[in-house]
Amino acid sequence: MIRVLIAEDQSAVRAGLVLILRSAPDIDVVGEAVDGEQAVALARELRPDLVLMDVQMPRLDGVSATRQVVAEGLADVLVLTTFDLDEYVFGALRAGASGFLLKNTEAGDLLDAVRTVARGEGLIAPAVTRRLIAEFAAGSAREPSADPAVLDTLTRREREVLSCLGEGLSNADIATRLDMAEATVKTHVSRLLGKLELRSRVQAAVLAQELGV
Repeated sequence: MIRVLIAEDQSAVRAGLVLILRSAPDIDVVGEAVDGEQAVALARELRPDLVLMDVQMPRLDGVSATRQVVAEGLADVLVLTTFDLDEYVFGALRAGASGFLLKNTEAGDLLDAVRTVARGEGLIAPAVTRRLIAEFAAGSAREPSADPAVLDTLTRREREVLSCLGEGLSNADIATRLDMAEATVKTHVSRLLGKLELRSRVQAAVLAQELGV
C-alpha cells in the first residue's frame, strides 16, 4: 500500500482528493492537513510514503512545508496546485518536491502520478515541463543557482542521463534512447544524484535545464 498524507486547505478540494485516492486499492489516505504546519507535523507523526501538497496554504505555505518534509526525510512530496509557473514551480522543485501536477489533472492521471512518485521516479505535468523549458530557452528564468563545475564529477554516460532527465524522460524512455537496460539507468540516476547532492530526479531535471546540459 502507498500511504498518502493530503495537505490542502480547501475542504471541498481535499474531500475530492480523498475520494479519488481511496478509489484505488493500492493507495491508503492516512491523514489530512489543512495547512503547511499541520502537514509537517502529521508527516513527522504518520511517516507516510508521500505527501500530496498544495502550494498556497495558511500558516506555512506548501513550498516551505515541502522543504521541511524533504529535509527531514519524512516522505516524498507531490505538489498539486492551480499555479503552473513562476516561483511556485521553481520553489517547490528546489525545495525537493518529487513531482508537480496541476489541479485540473484527471483522476486517473493523479493516481498514476502518486504511483510514479512512490516508485522513486520524479514527475512533472507535461504542460509544466513545456513551460519550464520555454522559460529557460527564452532566458527569462531566474539566474542559475548552480555552478557548472559541479558537472565535472559526472561521467560521460551520467551527463547523457542527466540531459534526458532535463527533458522529463522516464527511466524506460532513457533506456530506449541510450540503448541500455532500465536497471542500468536507475543506477546512473542514483549515482548522479549522489554526486550532485540532489534529493530527487526532478531537482536533477531543473539543474540540467539551468545549466543547459
